[in-house]
Amino acid sequence: MDAASPSVAPAAGPSPDAEALVAADVVRGVSRMLLRHDCVAIAEVPLEGGRRVDLMALDARGAVVIVEIKVSRADLLGDSKWQEYLAHCDRFFWAVPHGFDHRPLEQPHFLPERTGLIVADRYDAAVAREAATVPLAAALRRKATLAFARRAGRRLLGMLDPDVADGF
Repeated sequence: MDAASPSVAPAAGPSPDAEALVAADVVRGVSRMLLRHDCVAIAEVPLEGGRRVDLMALDARGAVVIVEIKVSRADLLGDSKWQEYLAHCDRFFWAVPHGFDHRPLEQPHFLPERTGLIVADRYDAAVAREAATVPLAAALRRKATLAFARRAGRRLLGMLDPDVADGF
């Protein structure tokens, strides 16, 4: 590069749009992997109390799995709400893209003995660390299962008939 060329500062990190694309890729890869394991997942599931999980899945026996997706270190380290999700699932996983430094997830704060780890790309995913199973109480499982089914049904209806979403 010659001295007359302007210098360009390196980017500070991925843009929010790039992070959203990477997160969508992780959602896709994790959803595919879960389906292979007979777990059906839906994204962006609200919980009581106003929280929202990135992915919630049900397996063939009715176990509830929550997957929290992290594509930036800042988002991971700044997340103070994730432990509230543990009361809504039998198993909890973190999911990160290939190449993500997941060493922080080994720290005691992230409960590595309780939480699992999935590494994903847009085509597939693999479990790098299994999550412990902590069974939900029967009443909570029933409530979570019904909410999951109703949300999935509403989403399907909205795809088939967009007017339904407008309060038809």
